[in-house]
Amino acid sequence: MNLPRRRFLHLAAAVAALPAVSRFARAQVYPTRPVRILVASPPGGLADTLARLMGQWLSERLGQPFVIENRSGAGNNIAAEVVANANPDGYTLLIVNPAHFLNTALYEKPTYNFVRDIAPVAGLLRAPNVMEVHPSLPVKTVPEFIAYAKAMPGKINYASAGTGTLLHVAGELFKMMAGIDMVHVPYRGTSAALTDLLGGQVQMMCDNISTSIDHIRAGKLRALAVTTTTRSEMLPELPTVGEFLPGFEQSALFGVGAPRNTPGEIIDQLNREINAGLADPKMKLRLIDLAGPALPGSPAQFGRLMAGETERWGRVIKALGIRLG
Repeated sequence: MNLPRRRFLHLAAAVAALPAVSRFARAQVYPTRPVRILVASPPGGLADTLARLMGQWLSERLGQPFVIENRSGAGNNIAAEVVANANPDGYTLLIVNPAHFLNTALYEKPTYNFVRDIAPVAGLLRAPNVMEVHPSLPVKTVPEFIAYAKAMPGKINYASAGTGTLLHVAGELFKMMAGIDMVHVPYRGTSAALTDLLGGQVQMMCDNISTSIDHIRAGKLRALAVTTTTRSEMLPELPTVGEFLPGFEQSALFGVGAPRNTPGEIIDQLNREINAGLADPKMKLRLIDLAGPALPGSPAQFGRLMAGETERWGRVIKALGIRLG
């Protein structure tokens, strides 16, 4: 049967558009059921709080529950492994935290490849830290701290949130770059470490500015510098550690990931909604009060940050010879 030319062209155009229509329809109906957001730490921490803030926002915007599921343990690997092996349909997401950038190098045989198996969705925030000491320590600047540590090798204890955490690795990097000897005291989380710093059981740690700023202003802690590459608006009078140790930088990067091969249109939809949340004035203020400025951007931009952090801290861990398993 011969078709009229006009009808043939219409049919051909419709057939050519089918894949695009299918992709558009799939993105339009997502989500049709609850979405899981996995957090690799217990309830109450920064990653958990970020997940709940953004989960509530996404639930309101997309009309389906975004359910927070805490899967702590194994150095933050359990949650990431679950997401890496999940069905790539947009219904299982991961709150990316700083531990995920370190684990590829910390563990000899990881069960997943973070950069390969976790698709970047969106950044959430980059939390600046502050290098702080107990007021009993007779130092007021980073150079004075380094000089004191060199004069008192092995006498300064520095606290971290645990062995293999970003604060531990960054502390060892600071030791190496400054040429000093300090004793690492690991805790189960930053809250316990901060408590002992306030009590003078340890002398130094790096902590989130928002957590420590009231103690600093009250004179219970002495801030020496911020650990980011630029000065912080929250403590503008403080220099950066990098001004005295060029190249030193440490901050906590958080974001959202999904299983690799998750459809691009679903990732783009989530990215748009997350960025809308980060641009919301109330959300922006809440994030600053919580930890630091929002980190908007495209999936590709967050992917470059993920790869860059993994590669950078991998080099540091290899140079320091730190291993967890």
